[in-house]
Amino acid sequence: MNQRDIEFLFEIGTLKNMDRGWRQHYAMDCASDLEHSFRVAMLALMLAREEGVKNEEKILKMALIHDLAETRVSDLSYVQKVYVTADEERAAHDLFDRTSLQDLNEKILKEFEERKTIESKIVKDADNLDVDIELKEFEERGSRLPKKLMWSRRMIRDKKLYTKSAKKFWDNLQKSDVADWHIATNKWRKIPNAGK
Repeated sequence: MNQRDIEFLFEIGTLKNMDRGWRQHYAMDCASDLEHSFRVAMLALMLAREEGVKNEEKILKMALIHDLAETRVSDLSYVQKVYVTADEERAAHDLFDRTSLQDLNEKILKEFEERKTIESKIVKDADNLDVDIELKEFEERGSRLPKKLMWSRRMIRDKKLYTKSAKKFWDNLQKSDVADWHIATNKWRKIPNAGK
């Protein structure tokens, strides 16, 4: 590893401090860029398996780096993007420049941005779907905004999601309860004699 690699690691670590742009409009704590990227990676793996795509290494690399340029350009909200255009290509070039991961920018990130391959489409689907997961979490915390945004999320489901698996996931998500996983594993259900 060289000095640029160390600097790169410090820089991507700052993603944990970065709020996503739409926090301004949602007025609720939301996932940092770093937390978002982790769930996108897991979701992309799931979608890849549903779609029968075997190159999981490429999927993971793409998901992990898809938003790294935001260390330099921030994560612009859907309102901010009406007025501002971030130079993410330049930011990514400068971020990866002279690191041992420079090839990821030149190959993997470029492929993601072009959206021509099934892997890039899957990762973009995961990127979009993570927003829907977080909206369900907001709804669980009492926000009424997710219902107000349903028209735009349905449009994204119908016109922006690439894969059948992503559309199916979106449909299933709408019927899901955020709390089911932990209520089902509650000690009172799993350990009949708990508390005796």
